[in-house]
Amino acid sequence: MGNKTEATKQAYGLSARMSKKPLVLPKNWVLYLISVPGLFYFIIFKYIPLMGSVIAFQNYNIFKGISGSPWAGLEHFRRMFAYDEFLTILRNTILIGLYDLVFAFPVPIILALLLNELRIVIFKRVVQTVVYMPHFLSWVIVGGILVGLLSPTTGFVNHVLGTFGIEPIYFLGDNEYIRSILVGAGVWKDSGWGTIIYLAAIAGINPDLYEAAVIDGAGRLRQTFSITIPSIMSTITILFLLHIGNFLDFGFERVFIFLNPLNSENGEIIDTYVFRAGLVDRQYSYTTAIGLFKSLVGFMLIAIGNTLSKKVNGDGLY
Repeated sequence: MGNKTEATKQAYGLSARMSKKPLVLPKNWVLYLISVPGLFYFIIFKYIPLMGSVIAFQNYNIFKGISGSPWAGLEHFRRMFAYDEFLTILRNTILIGLYDLVFAFPVPIILALLLNELRIVIFKRVVQTVVYMPHFLSWVIVGGILVGLLSPTTGFVNHVLGTFGIEPIYFLGDNEYIRSILVGAGVWKDSGWGTIIYLAAIAGINPDLYEAAVIDGAGRLRQTFSITIPSIMSTITILFLLHIGNFLDFGFERVFIFLNPLNSENGEIIDTYVFRAGLVDRQYSYTTAIGLFKSLVGFMLIAIGNTLSKKVNGDGLY
């Protein structure tokens, strides 16, 4: 009996000590706390809307809703690849995305390397401000600027061409120029902003590496290729993989403001086609199938690119 009483007292004492033990918060709990609004944002606006993708497998009726609309299986996906119009638009999207990857992606890297070589701090800051300022302009304003510059009657570009005896060219009315205009506009608008990431990566390089290179007699060009570029290669790899993931997501506004019936043959992409067929013509299930297809392609591209990147240089997105 005495042993039971003693055991009971010890148990009560242990529970009392446990109840008085202060609550231990996890390490970096402030970071977890401030991440909660971001998590809610992605859950509410990104993950919950994914459930609406089910209408790609239905003949969706806006009045019956998802639960009342009849199932159509893969009908809309078969229809998607059976239309010559969609195949043309898919080709445009792939070509424009490829041009953007080849010509636009390297520009921020080159700009960052050039800005890094500037030694007059004030001049460097002025140049950096000038080149990334267009990022803060909307595509509507950018479109208006380019329409004015490329006008066949009053445009500055045609005025310059006229001094060389070249007849005015209606750039936005010709399929031959629309892809170059789209890619070039993106380079002018966003390349300066992209340099910020690369300049931050360059700033993190150990200065001792450059000092050792100078002692060894390496010039600025040699230092760039032997120290700077290899040191920021992981940053380049991650941004390249993210760019590949958005390969088919060229941007609706960027294309829509330049698009017209004269250049739509080479200029219309999946995003503008989805807007026209989905919202204007109310083909909700068909355009949802197109959007789902585009998302799956983007996911596959980023997965393949990440795998290849890990095999080549050991760096990847995940």
